[in-house]
Amino acid sequence: MSNFQISEDGVGCGEITGFSASGVHCDIRDKQDGRLDLSLVVSECPCTVAGVFTRNKMAAAPVRLGREMLASGDYFKGFVANSGNANACTGSAGMQDALTMQKLVAEKLDCLPEEIFVSSTGRIGEKLPMNKIEKGIDLAISSLKDDKQSGLNAADAILTSDTCRKVCSASVETDLGEIHIAGMAKGAGMIEPNMATMLAFICTDVALGKGEADSLLRECVGSSFNAITVDGDESTNDTVLLFANGSSGVYIEPDTQEWDSFKAALSAVCGSLARKIVGDGEKITKVVEVCIEGATTNNDANLAARAIGNSLLVKSSWYGNDPNWGRLMDALGYSGAEMSEETIQLWYCEGEDHDSVPVFARGEVFDGNKKLWKAIVAKRQFKIVVNLGTGSGTAHLWSTDLTEGYVNFNKSE
Repeated sequence: MSNFQISEDGVGCGEITGFSASGVHCDIRDKQDGRLDLSLVVSECPCTVAGVFTRNKMAAAPVRLGREMLASGDYFKGFVANSGNANACTGSAGMQDALTMQKLVAEKLDCLPEEIFVSSTGRIGEKLPMNKIEKGIDLAISSLKDDKQSGLNAADAILTSDTCRKVCSASVETDLGEIHIAGMAKGAGMIEPNMATMLAFICTDVALGKGEADSLLRECVGSSFNAITVDGDESTNDTVLLFANGSSGVYIEPDTQEWDSFKAALSAVCGSLARKIVGDGEKITKVVEVCIEGATTNNDANLAARAIGNSLLVKSSWYGNDPNWGRLMDALGYSGAEMSEETIQLWYCEGEDHDSVPVFARGEVFDGNKKLWKAIVAKRQFKIVVNLGTGSGTAHLWSTDLTEGYVNFNKSE
């Protein structure tokens, strides 16, 4: 028998057996505000690592470096990440700075540079203040600890426009022993499927093969970090890394009970972090889950969900508490998914535990439900369910409304 328990508050990567962490201030933003802006997580023993990165063709130097590392290496030591500067669109100098960050950490830890991942997040197009980064790395290494607060400091140090820390952890009871997962993430704006403006780092004490870790992470990312949108902008720096150091002594293989339990727990951690990202969207007032059912294919379902979730007209109506379902139908119509007015069914739902309120069904409009629609759309969180009536494909997406606060926030930094 096996099961898992989730902690939404997390325990921090520093409390996973064999990992230590730190988060320090080195004034990357040049504001002298004391804000933590450099994060470091290190494993005592070699880690298997899996990674998923942005598909943006303007990928930042740390993303390109990370891809190269995963393609050529088998075991890794940890990562260093900074906030306040994305090190994106910075040319050859940006890649050299990423390599220097690797080298600075490796020299202090007595490991190879290619064992250290680098991530950056923040303003695009500016060079890193490497004199500050170097001092920050020295401080971060001297501050490494295997306790909760150090892990939480590491989580705080990757935040940019976020208004809150984003952590989640899980413990999994298996017949082979207890295993643990801890994750931290950042993200609030420039959020779009195919990853968001986000970083996420997940540590576990289970032992995984390289291919197994990759397949697990990609599946979990598909239903979590790739199923959120705030503003439709895909970033240059998006990164999710999974570190498995095997310190629990538990090795899991596919098609076993332990595999299923770990996969469920990892999916839950990724899902929690993804929902925290979209829930902290810049100046939003609503989080909306879009569920597509009955599509010809899963790809069609994704097209339909993204058309709704990224429509500025739809998002604006949500902000105005207006159940303007006609805008939903319009977005569905241009999504590229196969459908017809005669097969579509649409519902507004207050939540998982509440009855669905019908809006439209195969050409019939339920006008008598207008007050119920408006009451649901006025909620902080609600759900839209659409059945396209053409097959068995499904998709879900977490989206947000669009506010004047978002525009004002992003017109300058």
